[in-house]
Amino acid sequence: MKFDLRPRSLRRAKITALGTYVPPRLLTNADLEKMVHTNDQWIVERTGIRERHLVDPGVATSDLAVAAARICLAERGIEPSEVEAIIVATVTPDMLFPATACLVQDKLGAKGAWGFDMSAACCAFVYALQVGAKLIESGAHKKVLVIGADVMSSIIDYKDRSTCIIFGDGAGAVLLEPAEEGEVGMIDFLHEIDGSGAASLYMPGGGSLHPPTAETVAKNMHVVHQEGQAVYKFAVRKMSEATEALLARNGIHGSDLDCFIPHQANKRIIVSTAERLGIAPERVIINIDRFGNTTAGTIPLAMQTAREENKLHKGDLVLLASVGAGYTVGTCLLRWEI
Repeated sequence: MKFDLRPRSLRRAKITALGTYVPPRLLTNADLEKMVHTNDQWIVERTGIRERHLVDPGVATSDLAVAAARICLAERGIEPSEVEAIIVATVTPDMLFPATACLVQDKLGAKGAWGFDMSAACCAFVYALQVGAKLIESGAHKKVLVIGADVMSSIIDYKDRSTCIIFGDGAGAVLLEPAEEGEVGMIDFLHEIDGSGAASLYMPGGGSLHPPTAETVAKNMHVVHQEGQAVYKFAVRKMSEATEALLARNGIHGSDLDCFIPHQANKRIIVSTAERLGIAPERVIINIDRFGNTTAGTIPLAMQTAREENKLHKGDLVLLASVGAGYTVGTCLLRWEI
């Protein structure tokens, strides 16, 4: 058998549809005041969060992912069977294996699609977006579904005010397809990891190092552990540095951007980055007050907010940016082609 080893012609990839979903149940700052020693003013001043959505018992990450995916595919007007690959960005998989992508594929009815999960915490969606784009650009696929979904409430200690005030549950999905002639779509990205910060934001139990036992449960090792100040300082510095480097590499200034869609971890981090880049406040998308930090779900949820607020239009130059556990850093530059 002979193989055709000639390089395939490169195509451009673009986002062609978007769908998001959050569970209906709300956890407000007033609710948290009854659970831990905190108050609404303290939470809003330090994070910008007023409420977050939480799943009901028995609702898993795959359920949120499928709900977002159905909305996404309906917007594009295609059947799940047309999807060729599924990438699920999550740090809260339904289980260690099989991959949540397998469960999504089955529940969605995307027969014939292959897929996998990507774990990169708050940067997972941006990372998965690039992997999906490369599958399109290489010519391997024509329709790739990228989903960011997390049920953070499943790994949060609601007695720890440093973490329970921050996180919520939610999901978002985009469909990637080849760009048409004259369209730009995905332009460039700049990603980075710094494993020296791993101990500043992590979940110690449940993996091969500390398998689940009665002892690990008793020691509260199956929830998020965070050194808030260390994470905050890194995020402020790295979100600015990474976005500045990506823009400089492409000869773009912050004032050239039509829309800045950052990871929603902390309002102060977002505002600081936007000011340093010289991006006008009206072009910065902030919805952390309504959703909290949904980890892999924040950027697609913010994309939807941008559309609802009439701040995202076809042809807009868009910057995505995120910083998360790992440490992970992710930025992406694209033209919005919907």
